[in-house]
Amino acid sequence: MAKAKSAFVCTECGAEYRKWQGQCSSCQEWNTLSEVRLAPARPGAASPSSTSAGRGGYAGALSRDVVDLGSVDLSEVPRLSSTFSEFDRVLGGGLVPGSAVLLGGHPGAGKSTLLLQTACKLAQQRRVLYVTGEESLSQVAMRAHRLQLPTQGLKMLAETSIETILAVAEREMPEILIIDSIQTMHLEDISSAPGGVAQVRESAAALTRFAKHSNTVLLLVGHVTKDGSLAGPKVLEHMIDASLLLEGGADSRFRTLRGQKNRFGAVNELGVFAMLEQGLKEVKNPSAIFLSRQEEQAPGSLVMVVWEGTRPILVEVQALVDESALGNPRRVAVGLDPNRLAMLLAVLNRHGGLFTGDQDVFLNVVGGVKVLETSADLAVLLAVVSSLQNRALPKELVVFGEVGLSGEIRPVPSGQERISEAAKHGFTRAIVPRSNAPKKAPQGMEVIAVDKLSDALEAL
Repeated sequence: MAKAKSAFVCTECGAEYRKWQGQCSSCQEWNTLSEVRLAPARPGAASPSSTSAGRGGYAGALSRDVVDLGSVDLSEVPRLSSTFSEFDRVLGGGLVPGSAVLLGGHPGAGKSTLLLQTACKLAQQRRVLYVTGEESLSQVAMRAHRLQLPTQGLKMLAETSIETILAVAEREMPEILIIDSIQTMHLEDISSAPGGVAQVRESAAALTRFAKHSNTVLLLVGHVTKDGSLAGPKVLEHMIDASLLLEGGADSRFRTLRGQKNRFGAVNELGVFAMLEQGLKEVKNPSAIFLSRQEEQAPGSLVMVVWEGTRPILVEVQALVDESALGNPRRVAVGLDPNRLAMLLAVLNRHGGLFTGDQDVFLNVVGGVKVLETSADLAVLLAVVSSLQNRALPKELVVFGEVGLSGEIRPVPSGQERISEAAKHGFTRAIVPRSNAPKKAPQGMEVIAVDKLSDALEAL
C-alpha cells in the first residue's frame, strides 16, 4: 500500500511546503504551518484527465470554449431576500444564487439563532435545507419553539459527513443550504480529524463546488479564535464569496454584523441587531442606540460621525485623562487603534501645545463599535482635551475629520452626508474639515470649517 502523502499548509495565507519550517516564507508569520494529509487517488483515476475531473468546473458548469467578455450576458442575477433588511444590507442587497457565505462569530454571539430565524422564514416560500453537526434535531426544534418560529416546511438533517450531505442535497435540490458548522464536517478520504486544516478546506471546497454547479445559496457557520479571527486556514476566505462576522458579547444586548469580504456588495458594511427573548431583531436606526447619552453632559464625551459601508452612523466617544502614578503612563483604547491614539497625542503636544506625557489616557467608543477609519481623529483629540481641561463640551456638538502629523485637518469621504445625518438627529453645531464644509449648511446647523488643529481648539 502506497504511503499517504502529506504537505504543510500555512493557516494564515494558505501557502504549501513539502517540509515543516518555523516561519512561513510568504507571510513571515511564525508557527503557523500545520500538516495536511493529501487525499489518496480515487479508484480508476489513472490518467491526469480523470484525476482532475472531480475538481473540474469549480466555479460553475464545465466548459472548454473560450468566451469573449463582451458577449457575456449582463442580466442581473435575481437576489433572494433573507427576510432581514439589515442582513440584506450587509450582503449587498440579498442572497445571490450560487454564492457561498461564511458567517463567523464568538460562541454565544447568535450565529445559529440568526440562521435558524432566516431559515424558518424563508422555508415558507422556498426550499431550505438546514444541516446541523453540533446539535441534535430535538435541540434545534426546542430552540425554534422557544423563539416562536414557524417550523413547517423547513427540511432538517443532522449529519457531519460531506458525502452524505451532498447526496441528500442532490436529491432534495434546495435553494438555500445552511451548514452549522463547517468545523464539524469531514470527508471520508482525508484521515485528519474534523476541524483540522485539511478537513475544513476540503469540506468547504466540496460544498462550494456543489453550490456553484446547482445554483444554490450556501451559508456556512465558522468559529473564531481567541484573537477574533476566523478559525481554520485563510484559504477558506479565498474560496467563499462573502465573509461576515457577528460581534457582540453575552453581556451586550446588541450584536453587530460586519461584512469583511463581499464579492456582491460593499465591504465593511454594518448591520445592527438586538438580542431579545424571541431571538434577534434588527435595529432600523443604529445611531439612536449609540447615542443613549445622559442629560448632564460630562467632560471627555463627544459625538462623531463614522461611515460604515454605505451609511453614516453617529457614535459617542469617551476620553478620560488622569494623572499617572506609574513611570510609564498607560494608553488604553477600546474600539480604536491604540497606535493611532499614541500618534494623535504626539500631534496634540507638538501642534496643540497640550502635554499629556505624564497622564494616563483611556479612550472608549460607546456601544462596542470598532472604528476603523481615520475620520475619528479630530473627535478623539477634542474629547481628550475636554477631559484634560475638565470642561464639558456642548451636547449639540458633532465632530469629524482626519488629523495629519503636521497638525492639518484633512477631509474625509462623504462629508455632506455625515453633516445631514447629524442635523437629522438634532445636532446644531459641527466642526468639520474645510473641504467637507457645504456651501449651504442644513437649516438650524452651524458648520465651523477648520484647517489646522489650533483652529479646532479655538472653536471649542
